[in-house]
Amino acid sequence: MPHRAMVSDWVMLAGASARRRQRVLAVGVEDGLERARLLKLGFGDAIGRAPELEEIESRALRIDAAMRSLPRERGLGPLKLDLLLRDAFVAGRGAGLHPREFLLLWRLAEEPGVAIPASELRSDVWRLAFRPETNSLAVHVSRLRAKLRTAGLDGLVETRSDGAYRLAEEMLRPAVPLADD
Repeated sequence: MPHRAMVSDWVMLAGASARRRQRVLAVGVEDGLERARLLKLGFGDAIGRAPELEEIESRALRIDAAMRSLPRERGLGPLKLDLLLRDAFVAGRGAGLHPREFLLLWRLAEEPGVAIPASELRSDVWRLAFRPETNSLAVHVSRLRAKLRTAGLDGLVETRSDGAYRLAEEMLRPAVPLADD
């Protein structure tokens, strides 16, 4: 019976979000091919049944260090995105973003000025590989634009003629003072 519970736990974890799997240290996996499969699925690490305590500690510390190496903040001109707080800040004031609005902005901010196709945003933000019969992306972009407008960043999120979205990179550059004549 305990073996069945372990198998169902593995199946549940294999279907978990990539972020959750990154934090999992799978212990008791004797087969090397199975360990390799778990690593390919995005698990933090996989080890055999009887590891030394020091080995487990070292592997857990490695996973922790990898997770801490992710950027917590992303600064773009007057805009600061805080991954932990899941909000955007302009001049120290939070924009009050919905989680999906924040994820959209974070994803667009990975490549300012680059047009990201709607299908890629649906995949990255909603984890969808198909086009749903809703206009959820457009609604979230509209709400994000309204909040950015209130923060003084009207026009930051642009829609391209092909339906892709991008951050207007020119709005994120700091103002360059003109030299006196």
